[in-house]
Amino acid sequence: MEASDIYDNILVNRNSLDFIEFPQIRWYNAYRDEQLISRRSDLLEFTKDSLLFKDTKPFYKQISKGCKLCGAGFWSCLFITGKCNANCFYCPTSQTHDDLPSTQGLSFESASAYAEYVNHFKFKGVGFSGGEPFLVFDRVIDFLKKLRKKCSPDLYVWLYTNGILVDEIKLKKLAALGLNEIRFDIGATDFSLDKVRMAKGIIENVTIEIPAIPEELERMKLLLPEMIKAGVSNLNLHQLRLTKYNAPKLLKRDYTYVADERPLVLESEIMALELIKYASDSHLEIGINYCSFNFKHRFQKAGFRSQIANALAEDSEIINSNGFVRNLNGHTLNYERITVTDFDHLNGLTLDLNHKKYSIKRDSIMKNTELTSTQLSDVETLISEGEEQIPKDEFLYHIWKMEHIENKLRKF
Repeated sequence: MEASDIYDNILVNRNSLDFIEFPQIRWYNAYRDEQLISRRSDLLEFTKDSLLFKDTKPFYKQISKGCKLCGAGFWSCLFITGKCNANCFYCPTSQTHDDLPSTQGLSFESASAYAEYVNHFKFKGVGFSGGEPFLVFDRVIDFLKKLRKKCSPDLYVWLYTNGILVDEIKLKKLAALGLNEIRFDIGATDFSLDKVRMAKGIIENVTIEIPAIPEELERMKLLLPEMIKAGVSNLNLHQLRLTKYNAPKLLKRDYTYVADERPLVLESEIMALELIKYASDSHLEIGINYCSFNFKHRFQKAGFRSQIANALAEDSEIINSNGFVRNLNGHTLNYERITVTDFDHLNGLTLDLNHKKYSIKRDSIMKNTELTSTQLSDVETLISEGEEQIPKDEFLYHIWKMEHIENKLRKF
């Protein structure tokens, strides 16, 4: 058995164990679900010339500037609140608490501290997410003001919303402070475009970002021309995933679940690809991209790791494409991950900016390993030119995953 197959089996077993209390889950089966996979393969073949980020992001026509920054690793997503006023069946987490604004485990009591963080780690884009940002609109305004005052004027800023609390006065305030893009989850409002139309002509870029819900394919086809009339430049579709929080609602629907790093809805991916094909066949003037979980799990994490590592590593250290510090000294190999956490006085390494102090941690994600001469040669080849060829050997596959951002969208 090849190393990648062993890893896939580990994921299957882990997912089955993690969700053992839900015996009704319809896990993907290659024989039973042959028709679904065949359709998926046909759609991927159709999109083969319109793929970004190692084939993890199929798209039609264009993607937004925010999505480009995300894929390149230059995006900071700030969860401005943890509270939401909608009740979407697909939401992966409980959103009932108004927590401090946070990103990647860091919390920010002040907007100035967050602006300094964005500057220090050289992020080029910021997204206000939640929860629902309009529930804490004054807080959003405060953070946006500080970003515009302290950061580069080229910083691209967008905001996610379900639209329920959106009104013209608030939109104009955001526009006056330089909000570049607003993204509506119309799935929370029964696919209403009323607030989307309201934003047209006020916010420069209007986007719809929703999960790809399989049973809504035909409605979405009919809505595409209306979206264009409403001023929507891009439609972002992301993949439904199963969590223990949304399982009671999601499992009422007849979906097939793929055991990946997280359980993913196979039909959700197919729906996104179907809509891209439909828009292309119809020559519609709207950009559509499918933000697969593989893209989110790999590129977003690798991008963040790289920003942190490049800012904090020693000049002599090597940061690989996955954002890990690679230490290869003679025949000894190890990998480290540099992380930033809220200040912990027990940790010796600190980063002290004007408005906030951080702890810097180095985690060994692969301890010192002594390589044989053959292994050293194989590892050096893998590092320099082995991205496309996935090793069959289990040890080399482990190294390959450290070095490269894996493309698994096409694998079944």
